[in-house]
Amino acid sequence: MNNPLHKPPMPGSQPLGMDIPEGLEPVYSNLVRIAHSPSELLFDFAHMLPGTPTARMRSRIVMSPLGAKLLFHALAENLARYEAAFGEIKLPGDNSLADSLFRPPES
Repeated sequence: MNNPLHKPPMPGSQPLGMDIPEGLEPVYSNLVRIAHSPSELLFDFAHMLPGTPTARMRSRIVMSPLGAKLLFHALAENLARYEAAFGEIKLPGDNSLADSLFRPPES
């Protein structure tokens, strides 16, 4: 996928290494609330169980608008690769995604 914001690595450069702290636990999120100001975007990642009235916030990420746009393009590129390998990700039909994921259990 041709991404105008993605620049190929400079000749002689190496991929970015990451120092992952020992004991770092992954966080599962099925809900994100996004807010913004002129200078930042705020992502509150949460986990909500079906039938519960509130979500539990697990992580807050603050990004610059440029960083958020780069993330947006990286997500789009990676989702396209995922769908090419595993098939289309189908979104819920008539209901909103939140309605489909978090509607109360049927009696």
